[in-house]
Amino acid sequence: MRRARARTCGVEGVGRYVLLRVSRAGLEPGEPGQFFMLSPPGRVLPRPMSLCLALPGELGFLLDPIGPGTRALAALEPGDELDVFGPLGNGFRLDVERPLLVGGGIGIAPLPYLAERLGVAPALLGFRSAEHAEAAALLPGAEVVVEPEYVTERLEPGYDVLACGPEPMLRAVAALAPNAQLAWEAPMACGYGACYGCAVELGGALRRLCVEGPVLAAADVAAPLAQEEAA
Repeated sequence: MRRARARTCGVEGVGRYVLLRVSRAGLEPGEPGQFFMLSPPGRVLPRPMSLCLALPGELGFLLDPIGPGTRALAALEPGDELDVFGPLGNGFRLDVERPLLVGGGIGIAPLPYLAERLGVAPALLGFRSAEHAEAAALLPGAEVVVEPEYVTERLEPGYDVLACGPEPMLRAVAALAPNAQLAWEAPMACGYGACYGCAVELGGALRRLCVEGPVLAAADVAAPLAQEEAA
C-alpha cells in the first residue's frame, strides 16, 4: 500500500451512480475486494472505495453520490488532483471452483474487477430501481433483478458465492450459502485499524473491517445471526 497524488482522468454517470477514473500514480490495484481511501476536496476525512475497474494506467471507482464526501468526489473534473491511499484490507479469495458474483446496489462496485480476475463468472445483481440497474452494464451478461424482487430469491445452491451489498442482503446470503465470501461496508476514517471507526460486532466481539475485512467468511456472519435469533 502507498499514498499518492492522483489525477482525475474522467467522471461518467452510470445510471444513478458515478464512475470516477483516476491515474494510477504508481498505485497497484491490489486484490478484488480491497479498498482505497480517496480524499474528497474540501472534506476532512477520506472515503473508502472498492476498486471497480483496473484500467490501463487508471483506477476506476464506482460512487453513489448521496453524501457530502461522495458528492465532492463526483464533482471532480478531469485534471483535478486528489490523495489516494491503498490498496487496503483483505480481498476475496480467488481459489474457488464455481464462482457466482452477487451484488446489491452500490455493492456491485468491486465485482467488475473481481470478474476480470476470475476470468469467467456468472453474476446476479439486485437494484432498487431500473435506473440504478443501468450499472449492470459494468458486468455484461449479468442476471438482474429489481425490487420488490431480491437476489436471494434467485440464488441457487452449488455455487461459491462472492457477494457485496447492504447488510440485510449479506446476512440473507450467509444463511443460504454457508461458504460464501461477503464484502462488508462500514464508515472508515483511517483505513488501517488505528481509529476503530469501522468496528462492527460479530460473534460478541468487535471486528475492524479495514483490517480483518472488508471480506469476511459467511460462517463468521451466520453464526452471530443464529445467536441473536436464539437470544
